[in-house]
Amino acid sequence: MTTREARRAAFRSFEESTAEDWALISSRLPDAQALVPERVLAQLGCLRNDDGGFPVNRLEHSLQTATRAERDGRDDEYVLCALLHDIGDALSPYNHEAIGAAIAKPFVSEANHWMMAHHGFFQGYYFWHHLGGNRNARERFRGSPYFEQTEEFCARYDQVSFDPDYRSEPLEHFEPLVLDILRARS
Repeated sequence: MTTREARRAAFRSFEESTAEDWALISSRLPDAQALVPERVLAQLGCLRNDDGGFPVNRLEHSLQTATRAERDGRDDEYVLCALLHDIGDALSPYNHEAIGAAIAKPFVSEANHWMMAHHGFFQGYYFWHHLGGNRNARERFRGSPYFEQTEEFCARYDQVSFDPDYRSEPLEHFEPLVLDILRARS
């Protein structure tokens, strides 16, 4: 253990903290951020063990979504969003959109962040009516400049990516993309 790793702030509450404590904590933030890409890849791997009753597991769904976007010529940032859009499913299925969007926010455009944060409402168009819900719930966002992008994302990539016969790229294919984009601010 290096001296830097051994040093910790001395306070027991924020109220007791000092400028020196916060200087130390701030100096360690880049180290924590540098671990984010590997942690994101590990969390994606966790989706492999969860099918939620769907025809494919949640990782395969994410890989299909990203593969379709990539093969359609979408840029790297969009492909990253396609890959991460459901990363929160294993942690919080009812709020999964917020998790993926929060992870991606520092690294993607406002449009792509909005698409990730709202895709659940747009995806609901395809099945909420089967559950007694309002399939047109997305209409409340009609005035957003990102409405069409999110509508297209769900139509072209998300809602069609439950095909057990589709040949998606493996997670390893997307690792360089994840590492490059999520390290950009490290």
